[in-house]
Amino acid sequence: MNQDLSIVSLVLHASWVVQLVVAGLLLISLASWTVIFAKLVGLGRVRRGNDQFEQEFWSGKNLTDLYQAAGTRPDTSPMERLFASGMREFMKLRERRLDTAAQLDGARRAMKASLQRELDAIEGNLGFLASVGSVSPYVGLFGTVWGIMHAFVGLSNLQQVTLATVAPGIAEALVATAIGLFAAIPAVIGYNRFARDIDRIAIQLESFTEEFSNILQRNVSAPPAGATR
Repeated sequence: MNQDLSIVSLVLHASWVVQLVVAGLLLISLASWTVIFAKLVGLGRVRRGNDQFEQEFWSGKNLTDLYQAAGTRPDTSPMERLFASGMREFMKLRERRLDTAAQLDGARRAMKASLQRELDAIEGNLGFLASVGSVSPYVGLFGTVWGIMHAFVGLSNLQQVTLATVAPGIAEALVATAIGLFAAIPAVIGYNRFARDIDRIAIQLESFTEEFSNILQRNVSAPPAGATR
């Protein structure tokens, strides 16, 4: 007797626990792919925005003009917001006529806090991909173990056990492990890819912070309106 061993048929004939596990893993996989595509788009936008502002920054424009332009743009890049936070704090401290060390230290602390906020925002949902990649195989394995137990309990009522009677139950159970890997593998690949991209962005922002701090130090004796490189 021929039996339909397609994945859909196996899931439909599996126990309710295995079906619940498979349904949960499919939902998790869908959420994982949503995060992956959102991250691809978001990190691409961050890189393009940072590169564009960095070119503008090193084009020789006046720092005050750049700061004023940053305040009028509705959608700024992380690097531009980092620049704006440091410049804003530097100008505030200069108006209070604090000493040079206090001005530079205040600007560095403002940029450091801004950098941390930007990295926290960029890393959003990265932990979800890590959790999916590490937990999904075990959830699938749980469904497999439960399905095998259920299959053996059913076989205990049979007087004669053959491969034809064992195979469907075992196959139904193994589907859960396959779905678990289907959910985990893209999440792990996406996490590793995005972690590397975020590390590069973090290095770029940290380098910009140091370079901008050096520029402020060179211009600390000049009036704010005339700040240059």
